[in-house]
Amino acid sequence: MPQQISPLPSRLYSGAQSRRFDSIAIDEHGIPGIVLMKRAGQAAFDALCSTWPGTARITVLCGKGNNAGDGYIIAGLAGNQGMDVQLVQLGATSQLQGDAGLARDWAIDQGIVAIEIDADAPEFVVEGDVIVDALLGTGLSGDVRPGYAQAVALVNADAAPVLAVDVPSGVCADTGRVLGTAVRADLTVTFIGVKQGLCTGAAIEYVGGVRYADLDVPEAVFAGERGIEVLDWPSLRRALGERAGNAYKNSFGHVLIVGGDAGMGGAVALAGEAALRCGAGLVSIVTRPEHVAPVLARRPELMVVGTDTPARVEECLARADVVAVGPGLGRGAWGQRLLERVFETGKPCVIDADALNLMAQAGLDIPDASVLTPHPGEAARLLGSDNQTVQADRLGAARDLAARYQATVVLKGAGTLITEPDGAAGICLLGNPGMATAGMGDVLTGIIAGLSGRMSVREAARVGTCLHSAAADRVVASRGERGLIAADVVEALVAELNAES
Repeated sequence: MPQQISPLPSRLYSGAQSRRFDSIAIDEHGIPGIVLMKRAGQAAFDALCSTWPGTARITVLCGKGNNAGDGYIIAGLAGNQGMDVQLVQLGATSQLQGDAGLARDWAIDQGIVAIEIDADAPEFVVEGDVIVDALLGTGLSGDVRPGYAQAVALVNADAAPVLAVDVPSGVCADTGRVLGTAVRADLTVTFIGVKQGLCTGAAIEYVGGVRYADLDVPEAVFAGERGIEVLDWPSLRRALGERAGNAYKNSFGHVLIVGGDAGMGGAVALAGEAALRCGAGLVSIVTRPEHVAPVLARRPELMVVGTDTPARVEECLARADVVAVGPGLGRGAWGQRLLERVFETGKPCVIDADALNLMAQAGLDIPDASVLTPHPGEAARLLGSDNQTVQADRLGAARDLAARYQATVVLKGAGTLITEPDGAAGICLLGNPGMATAGMGDVLTGIIAGLSGRMSVREAARVGTCLHSAAADRVVASRGERGLIAADVVEALVAELNAES
C-alpha cells in the first residue's frame, strides 16, 4: 500500500537543506535551538503515545548529536508522565554539547538517570515496551561505526516496536541508502522538513510509517529551496478536467505503440489498451504479423499493423502525435531498425524497456520532449553504471539521466521519481510491492502516451505515474496485494480516473 506520511508534505528535502532550515529558524527568526529541540521531543513523544497507547516503559538510546538531545527530551517527558524510562547513552553524557547538552541537563532535572555504556562495544538489555532510536541523525554520511552497528543490531533483535527520531539510525537522509546497517523502525517522526531519503529506495523497508512535525517554524524558513515536489494525485486528477460537449476523437491525440517482437505481443496489447483507457482518441500498434489477430481479439478498438520490416510503419508514424516505443521490442535487428526509424521522425516519444536497452547499446539520439521510463537496471545501462549504484542514489541517477538525454525521466521503483533536465524533481508516494510483476511497465508506458493527447508529454509523465500507482492501489484495496497483474491495473484505470477526489 502507499507509504504512510502524515500529514502529507508538499515537498521533500535533503538532510543539508533541513539543517539549513534549522539554522534559519534560529538565526533569522529568533527561535532558540533548545526550543526547537523541545518541540521535536514533544512531537515524537506525542506520536509515541498515540501510536502505542498505554505504554508504561520506554528505552531511549542516545548517541552524541542533536538526535540525542531529542532523545533526552522524550525521556524527560515520559518520566513526567509516570513512565519507567531506561535511557542508554553510548559514551559519556558529558560529550553532549550545545542544545543537546541543555536537553540533557533538563532531562536530568526531571529525574532521568542515564546509563553510560561503552560506545565501541555496547552491551545493554532493552527494558522498554517501546524503543526510541536517537542514536544517529541526518549528518551521517559514511557507514555506521562498529560500536553503533552493534547497538543497532541489539535494537533490531528485540521484539519491542521502535520509534526513530528524525531518521532511523543508519539510513541516509538524502538517498535512502542503508549505510552498512540501520534500525528497522515501526514509526519515524521527522522534523521541519521531510527528508527525501525516507521516501525512496531501501529506506522504505526501514522507516515504517512517517509522522511529520514542522515544529511551528515560519513558512519563510523554506523559501528559496526547491526540494522534491510530492505529487498530489487528487489535484492532478482534477486538473484533467472534463471533455467538451462537442469533443471528437481527433481532439485527444493519436498514439502509436511500437514493439512486440516474437513471443512478446502481450506487451503492446497492454500498452495499447492502457492508452485507450486513459482517453487517447486513436491508438495504433505496429508489431509482428503473428500478433495482429490476438491483439485485435483482446481489444478490437485498437488499429494493429503487422510488419517484418520497417517499411510498413511509415503511414502509422505520419499519423501519430506521440510514439510509445519499447514494450516487447526485443534487442534484435527488427527492433533496432524500428527504433531508429521512430527516432528519425522527431516526434515525442515515451521510451521504455528494450528501446532503452537498444539506446544504451547504440548511443542513439532521442527526439525532443521525450520521456524515458527506466527501471534501475535500464537506468544503469544508460548511465554505464550498475544497479547497485543507481539504487544507492536514485535521485542522483534520475537527474543525471534527465540532464544527459535532455528528457523527462521516470525512474521506477519504490518512491518513483520524475526528473527534468534542469534538475526539477517530483516523487510519487503511491504504489505497492504487488506491482513488481511482468507488464506493469508496459501499462505505464501506455498511460503516459494516452494522456499526451490532452497535455504535454512532460505533464503526462507526472499524471500518468500517479494514475498508474493509484489504480494499482485501488485493486489492492479491494482484492489484496498477492496475485496483482498488469491487466488488473488496466481494468482499474477508468474507475480511478472518474473517482471523486
